[in-house]
Amino acid sequence: MIKALAGISPQIKQYLIITGNYWAFTLTDGALRMLVVLYFHQLGYSPINIAMLFVFYEVFGVITNLIGGWLGARWGLNKTMNIGLGMQIVALMMLTVPADMLTVVYVMIAQALSGIAKDLNKMSAKSAIKLLVPKGSAGSTNKLYQWVAVLTGSKNALKGVGFFLGGVLLTTFGFKGAIQLMAVMLLFVWIWSLCSLKSELGKAKNKPKFTEIFSKSSSINLLSAARLFLFGARDVWFVVAMPVFLATTFNWDHWWVGGFMASWVIGYGMVQSIAPRFTGKSPSPRSAARWAGYLAIIPVLIAIALHYQFYVQFSIIVGLLIFGGLFAINSSLHSYLIVSFASSDRVSMDVGFYYMANAMGRLIGTVLSGWVFQVYGLEMCLWISALFIATAAVISLQLDHRATG
Repeated sequence: MIKALAGISPQIKQYLIITGNYWAFTLTDGALRMLVVLYFHQLGYSPINIAMLFVFYEVFGVITNLIGGWLGARWGLNKTMNIGLGMQIVALMMLTVPADMLTVVYVMIAQALSGIAKDLNKMSAKSAIKLLVPKGSAGSTNKLYQWVAVLTGSKNALKGVGFFLGGVLLTTFGFKGAIQLMAVMLLFVWIWSLCSLKSELGKAKNKPKFTEIFSKSSSINLLSAARLFLFGARDVWFVVAMPVFLATTFNWDHWWVGGFMASWVIGYGMVQSIAPRFTGKSPSPRSAARWAGYLAIIPVLIAIALHYQFYVQFSIIVGLLIFGGLFAINSSLHSYLIVSFASSDRVSMDVGFYYMANAMGRLIGTVLSGWVFQVYGLEMCLWISALFIATAAVISLQLDHRATG
């Protein structure tokens, strides 16, 4: 075993360290989200108030991706990744205060810190992959897609485990005990990461100016716009509306809600990991439009089933599973395209700009998820989702089929 590890190339070793780092962070991030949704729903918070708890998380994710890419290019991706881990530990510890101090504003601030941490960590991990695949090597394009797919898919599978873990920990240890346990686990990972990541990873040869944070590439701008609508389409019914709907309409307890949401995200992550089998190993950028078109059909069908009360529980569960599979392929394809489009010397800035749009989409989707569900119900959330996906498909049609490297 030790000999096998010693024979691994430096690039593979760094890839494994980054992936392990990303996995640990994602596990706590998924668990924290489910803990917050279920705990504050249990306390009697309305869907729109629960959505507001995540607003700063998403707002600061937008800012972090934009500025974080610039910081990664100047400081190195190892530093931005480790800063993200450290900030998540602080955010978790903020939530261990007595229950009467957990006001909406206080939790929003803690979530803001967690949002900054999450997007620093994600931007760093996704950017680093571009630098670890030797440019111009045989099969480098295929390898890039495969590495991105595995990183993204495994991350989301673990996020699903985190959802389930959040429900279990809330039931077993209570809110405070669960948070403390996760903070201790992440502390050990942070120390390991500080000692293991290469110090120069991702640092640009020329220090980029702050004014260069916005992308000048039309392909990256178009893909970023499509990503905004794609993730807004998911979160408009998934973040708040779906867990609350399952708990109130189907009378599912924390274990069932957490378990189902976890299973969905785990399956979603598994499909992401094998997305190249569905799209081909070197897909054209415009194939993003075709896969978005397939996805747009699903929320329409679920909304119609809800409207006519057609086997509601069956329709939602099956529809959500199909949506998850198709969304996973769309997401993995997008993740490959942005890394492929990005310039090697400013990869963190290009990827950061793209994930800024991703965070903006999540922000819009999260706010709409609470407000639209509370005022109009789940059916309207689904119609908005379909509209957003159709918009992403139209934008993706404008991508240059020659743009991938």
